[in-house]
Amino acid sequence: MKVDPAEYWSQIGQSGKIEQWSRNARRKMSIWRSTILLARGLKRSLDIVGSFGAICAFSPIFIVTMALIKWEDGGPIFFCQKRVGAGGRLFGMWKFRSMVVNADQIKDQLLQDNQHGQSGVTFKMKNDPRVTKVGKWIRKLSIDEFPQFYNVLRGEMSLVGPRPPLPREVATYKASHLRRLRVKPGITCLWQIGGRSEIDFEGQVRLDLEYIRSSSALYDITILLKTLPAVLFGKGAY
Repeated sequence: MKVDPAEYWSQIGQSGKIEQWSRNARRKMSIWRSTILLARGLKRSLDIVGSFGAICAFSPIFIVTMALIKWEDGGPIFFCQKRVGAGGRLFGMWKFRSMVVNADQIKDQLLQDNQHGQSGVTFKMKNDPRVTKVGKWIRKLSIDEFPQFYNVLRGEMSLVGPRPPLPREVATYKASHLRRLRVKPGITCLWQIGGRSEIDFEGQVRLDLEYIRSSSALYDITILLKTLPAVLFGKGAY
């Protein structure tokens, strides 16, 4: 039996079902928006509490590290580098300086030794001659990343998220790689606890996108708890 579409919708409209469907749709959208806002609020609260607590707890390590860096070569203690954050926004990411002062100028001479290939998006090198004696140890224990707790407090980074890339790295991204920039970059991430520099760039992107799809406050806490043993054992750090 064929039903005239105009007659069908006329009957539906008179019965009030269209208005009911509209109310249900609006209610579901409201619940979805509230859920998203709550998740973002929980993540931001975790970032603020966690980063402020870390700065307080690790303050003795901050002081000792600052003294050692200054004592070794008299150069700057901190290193600020432009990185790409969420949505492609640039920000200054802070680190303890672990390399010689002119490290960026020397880098072009070392591209043939890149562990991720000469044409690789990222640059990683074992026994990098630019790394100072103090830098070797603070990199192994990830102490050089501690100043990024300040970036987290400022809202430029999160405790957990894809590591922030350099602008020149983003310039070589494929369209699929750009999905890493949908969320705030983090101090730690899945590939930081699963191999760090030993994982190639495509593997890093795959793990970053896996994190973005499954992101939650509980997942962040799980990754943070797994970060400590990964840092202590120093697997894949160089």
